[in-house]
This record gives sequence, C-alpha cells and structure tokens, in this order.
Amino acid sequence: MEKICARSCVSLLFNRSSQTRRSHLLLPFVSLPLSRASHRPISTSNRPCVTMSVRSDAVVDTHDSPKGSETFFRTVISNMEKVYLNRNPTAKAILDLVQSHDGDNICYDHFAFRTFGVDGYGINSLAEFFMDFGYTPREELRFPAKKLKALWFSPPGDSSSNKNGTGIKGPLPRVFISELIVDQLSSESQEVIRKYIKASGVGKKYASLASMCGGLTWEKPSFSDYQVLSRESEYAAWTLVNGYALNHVTISTHRLKSEIRKIQTLNKFIEDSGFKLNSEGGILKVSPDGLLHQSSTVADSISFTFADGKTDIVPCCYIEFAERLKLPQFKDLPDKEVKEFHRRDGFEVGNADKIFESTSKDQLTRNVA
Repeated sequence: MEKICARSCVSLLFNRSSQTRRSHLLLPFVSLPLSRASHRPISTSNRPCVTMSVRSDAVVDTHDSPKGSETFFRTVISNMEKVYLNRNPTAKAILDLVQSHDGDNICYDHFAFRTFGVDGYGINSLAEFFMDFGYTPREELRFPAKKLKALWFSPPGDSSSNKNGTGIKGPLPRVFISELIVDQLSSESQEVIRKYIKASGVGKKYASLASMCGGLTWEKPSFSDYQVLSRESEYAAWTLVNGYALNHVTISTHRLKSEIRKIQTLNKFIEDSGFKLNSEGGILKVSPDGLLHQSSTVADSISFTFADGKTDIVPCCYIEFAERLKLPQFKDLPDKEVKEFHRRDGFEVGNADKIFESTSKDQLTRNVA
C-alpha cells in the first residue's frame, strides 16, 4: 500500500486506444426512481441532468456492447483482483476450496470499492472508468448510521465472448462503489481526511490505476491520524490505509453446479473447512423480499507500517457470497433455462449494512476468538 510509483501500471493504464481515452469529466447527475425510503437520488457533478428509469428489481436484459476494448478492461480488473488476492489469503484459499469441490464454475457477482466522498474522491472517481466500458449506474443506497452512500452499476448485458468462462474471464461482475460522507464527520476527522486528499493532488483522476497497482494516491498516513479516524469510523480508517484497493469480490453461488450452489450449504462447507464468517445480523443476510441471500468472511488483517514508523495490524479485505433467487414471475421456469436477468437484481440496504461489518473491529475480534 505504498504511494503509486509502478511504471508498468502507468504504462498499462495509458496504452488505451484513442477512441477510449477518458476526458476525466465528472458523472452526470443521475436521478433514479426509488422503491425504498432509505434510497435517495445521487448528484455527482454539475453537468446537465440525465434521468434514468431503471430500478434495482427491474428485469433488465441489455445487449449493449462495451465501449472500448474488453480485453483491456479485463486486464485492468484482473490486476485489481491480483492485488486483492495478494492481500487476502482467506479469499484465495476459499476460491481454491470452492474450485476443488465444484470445478471451474466460479463467477463473480460483484466487485466492491470504498472511497472518501469529498472533493471528487468519492464514487465518481472510480465510476467513470467503469462507465467508459459500458457500465450503467442503477440505484443509490443510503446508510445514515454509517454516514455512507453507495451506487451500484450493471455491466454491459452482452459484454463477453467468454460467457462460459469463470472468474475474471467469466461474465463481467456488477460494481458496488460506496463513499463516506465526510462532511458529516467530526471536524477533527474531516481535517485528517482533507489533509491527505490535499496531498493527493490530482489523485482522484487515477483511482482505477491506484486500485490496479495497490497504491495510495495520498501520502502514507501517520498512526495518530489513523487512530483519530478509527475512533469515529471504521470505514474511514480502512479507506485511509487501503485506498482504492478492491474491498471484496463476491462469488455468485447460484452459478455453481454442485450442492454448494445453495448459499446455506456453502456457508456450512466454508465453516466446516475452518473459516470464520461475519456473524453481524446472523451468518445469512436475507433481503425483505427473500430473493437475495448474502454472507461473507471476516476480513483478513495485515501488518502496516505507518509514516511515523509505527507498525500495527489493520483490517484488509474479505470475500462475500451471494445467491440470487428467481423473480416471482419466473418461479416456474426450469432451472436450465434461467438466465441472470430472471433472478433478483440489485442490492439491499439491510444486507449491505451488515456486510460492511466484515472489516469492523468487533468482527475481527470474534475472528481471533
């Protein structure tokens, strides 16, 4: 998690074809129809309004081709995955475990990232990269107690020539990007975050590069600053030391072939194999409609040396599991005919709120115990 200096990463990100070069403009204003009181429309820039009419629970089967080179895009997210797996031995071990039991059937449901919602370093800083390659913003979720908001993005509907591939070579994942609403924090925490954002300079333009290289766009923090954020917001402290690194990947359990395609069976399989699952709100998190089931491991911890020379253990990443059940109108459709758009889409505030706890001190303490 050093400041970015990897020449190879810089070369990779900027060797894009001329038609896919980004202008670094901010996202347009997105106004979304919402099905729950906890959701709000999102405004991410001052550009003209673009009104969308897609709900998280709508049936969507788009066939837009991704903008730009899919090979390039997959190379970037593959490097994001490599950084993630290098930092998270639990995730790698579980992916290997599931593969050994189920074969090459692992597909990713979504990738998730954390950001600071201040001075352009929030959701938009990562979102424009994914939107350049055909991703569509769908719905905002709000987490008032955590001072967070999030926006999820659906991939191009017909984006892969490797639809039968697995992992990073399989169907492109959804993307879930959250941000800390910095203005709602104490003045002390705001001062800490803004200090590092200021030191980052134009780092907000290179969020995807930072994620791909595993570097920070701001200076390495001091231990005292980390402690200030830790006392108020676990999310803030995590983001300070991990930056734009991939927070977690999610296995799409219903795309597996063996009995562990049922998430409750998979959870037992994982626990029986010696891994600890996030117990906040129960091991299994179920949406009110009963159609989205999720669970996750507790985050791994890594040793981090702060700018003042202090070394301490900090939370890193985790892995999640999601089973999306058939929508009611497709309940009688034979399983062999079911496509992803026949299943429950989107995310759920209640589920996600508990999944966020995978990096909390409380869960890490339970993990040690």
